[in-house]
Amino acid sequence: MKQLIDNKADVLVVGAGIAGLQSSLDLADQGKKVILVESHPSIGGKMINLSKVFPTLDCASCITTPRMASTAHHDNIFVNTYSEVKNIEKIGNRFKATIVNKPRYIKTENCIGCKRCEEKCPIYIKDEFEHGLTSRKAIYIPFTNAIPQYPVLDMDNCVMCGACAKVCPTGCIDYLQEVNEFEVEVGSVIIATGYELTPFDAKKQYGEGKFPNVLTALQGERLLAPHGPYGGVMRPSDGKYPDNIAFVQCAGSRDKSLGVPYCSRVCCMYAIKQAMLLSGSLPLADITIYYMDIRAFGKGYEQFYQNAKAMGINFVKAKVARITEDDDHNPILRVERLENDGVPEEVTHDLAILSLGMVSKWNPNDGSKKFIDLDIDPYDNFIKTIKPKTSPALTSMEGVFVAGTAAGPKDIVDTIIDAGTAAIEASNYLKKHSN
Repeated sequence: MKQLIDNKADVLVVGAGIAGLQSSLDLADQGKKVILVESHPSIGGKMINLSKVFPTLDCASCITTPRMASTAHHDNIFVNTYSEVKNIEKIGNRFKATIVNKPRYIKTENCIGCKRCEEKCPIYIKDEFEHGLTSRKAIYIPFTNAIPQYPVLDMDNCVMCGACAKVCPTGCIDYLQEVNEFEVEVGSVIIATGYELTPFDAKKQYGEGKFPNVLTALQGERLLAPHGPYGGVMRPSDGKYPDNIAFVQCAGSRDKSLGVPYCSRVCCMYAIKQAMLLSGSLPLADITIYYMDIRAFGKGYEQFYQNAKAMGINFVKAKVARITEDDDHNPILRVERLENDGVPEEVTHDLAILSLGMVSKWNPNDGSKKFIDLDIDPYDNFIKTIKPKTSPALTSMEGVFVAGTAAGPKDIVDTIIDAGTAAIEASNYLKKHSN
């Protein structure tokens, strides 16, 4: 990866998901120097984790990987992966940021990405990219098309056997590598830190993540991905193809008991998308979506919903009160159907997917220290935008802009539009204070 020589740039972009990538490319194409910081070992964010996008059913990787490659090879973008922003301080009209590079325990200047270290490592750990559906090694490249193609040594799980160092042809394993902290000076900042899903174990009534055949939405995405963990849609408990699949809507949104009173906007659509893809992969399977309301707000979304109904996907207006399982790990849903006056009944499925909601990484109640002092919306805990209708990128600090789901739940289309808006605002701020 390219290194910034004088530690000065025009814009610092925090987060290298689709919003951060788009903002960085828009600014770099204008000739602006951009420092892009990503906390994970690879750029790409959550979108690279998806199978397809709604409502077009285009390949998610086909949209994301060209932007990843363009970002990595752009002369004006300086990428820092496996790094975090520790602090941002405003000095006059400019900003001083402290960035921490976490140790990969790899000399990246020598690494050729041959994966021999990963092949020889004897330790297996649950794979975060596959959301625990399969395993990775203690030294690993996060996923096949990761950028950069450098491994990371998970020192928390390493047993120091030396197997990776013995087979490395360039001697790039460095067990003594330390954290590298440095400061940069920039003219503007874009926050594109994204979102998290509602914790899997947040709702005790749904099994707290203990049932193997009750999955999160992102686990459902990985099952559907052509490069997914099992090479097909199979139940994690026994590898069988499911014949009866349930989607549980509002499993992590519109629920004050979870502290998530708002609608996450995308859950209905991604459940419909996954149901349609499952119908294609398993044409004989019965697929049911239990919902309170279908919210199809975007262009083409209502037609997408109607297409799903025409395909034979069952839409049941009901609330799922509880999930248990039988001796064969089949999820048992206690359902209260509206058409049945809310009289509870129990329905057994082979597989259940929870439509978890989007929650903020900026929640002031979680006790974590944020790297910049921005106003947070008290309703949903996302970064507050001061002019949401006319300029949705503006935050409470002049010169700091927000892009994508760091400002609130939204779909990929709106995220990319937001990223372009943030880039324009940052460019205008730089022009205003260039003298």
